Amino acid sequence: MTTAYLNRIATAVPPNDVHGAFLRFAESQLEGHRRGQVLFKRMAAKGGIAHRYSWLRPNPTGGNGMVDADGFYPRGDFPSTAARMRLFEARAPELAAAALARLGPEAGLDRISHIVVTCCTGFAAPGLDLQILSALGLKGGVERTLIGFMGCYAAINGLKTARHIVRSENTARVLMLNLELCTLHLQETDDIETILSFMVFADGCAASVISAEPYGIALDRFQAVLAPDSADLITWKIRDRGFDMMLSGQVPGAIHRALGECAVEVLDGAPTTAFTHWAVHPGGRSVLDAVTQALVLPEAALRGSREVLYNYGNMSSATVMFVLAGMLASPPGERGCAMAFGPGLVAETLLFTTAGPPR
Repeated sequence: MTTAYLNRIATAVPPNDVHGAFLRFAESQLEGHRRGQVLFKRMAAKGGIAHRYSWLRPNPTGGNGMVDADGFYPRGDFPSTAARMRLFEARAPELAAAALARLGPEAGLDRISHIVVTCCTGFAAPGLDLQILSALGLKGGVERTLIGFMGCYAAINGLKTARHIVRSENTARVLMLNLELCTLHLQETDDIETILSFMVFADGCAASVISAEPYGIALDRFQAVLAPDSADLITWKIRDRGFDMMLSGQVPGAIHRALGECAVEVLDGAPTTAFTHWAVHPGGRSVLDAVTQALVLPEAALRGSREVLYNYGNMSSATVMFVLAGMLASPPGERGCAMAFGPGLVAETLLFTTAGPPR
């Protein structure tokens, strides 16, 4: 059976660091809720995030009733879903182009046979798949797949899809794009759980090439874990004023229990000491802590995930690819485990082996 390899990853984020401005806005939503403000400040201080990026320009003072400098989020009159999607249509192709350009000429984008796109923060048709096709000058016969609205674990499912393609067509060359504009879905609310949910989200994009060429990361084995009685812990609903995210504070505990019970299955019977690399989706500091504790990992095991969280926040489906990007140059023969979490509550996992730096 043909082995599929993740050969290259390039990443991109928008130019504006909005983390501080968004934290100030979030805290202002809790005026008059002293206990909520105390909790928010404590969680923000312990969040492990220093930067989050957006196409929106931050309003440093929050004056003039505007959350952002461009007036997209006027207090008391946040935009409709239609307005948010119009901005997605304008900005998503720009971020995709930035990531694709960073793949470089060595990526062989002129030989792409399949395109896989994951996104849960914006939709339009014709969409990113056809825009990529046109931007790269590819023929219309390139096969295209959209993996939509699967949340933070979609990139693992995208890699799984790419692996199926390469294993069935060993000459296939798959381009995967994971693009999210999470900051288009900021909400006005005094619900502390909703506010804490959005405290971590940001915009980002990863572009990757998967083929049978034996370098990068070999995609060895995929496994999904469904946490029982957890369907209401992560929800993502389309509403009149954007997409409404709910991320329960019970998520880390559910992940801890599910991984603790299924560790042997996820790791295919191997001990954790057999793995050099851990590419865990940084859904938040408490999520990374839950994985560390459930699998009894050394504190340094998730350093790469914590660095991505610190520098970029949670970019939904793109985030785990930012973590994997730091492992592509590893020496061959080192084993690794990647995982990401999303609605269900589901943990999508991947076992991989490094195969040497990109050529």
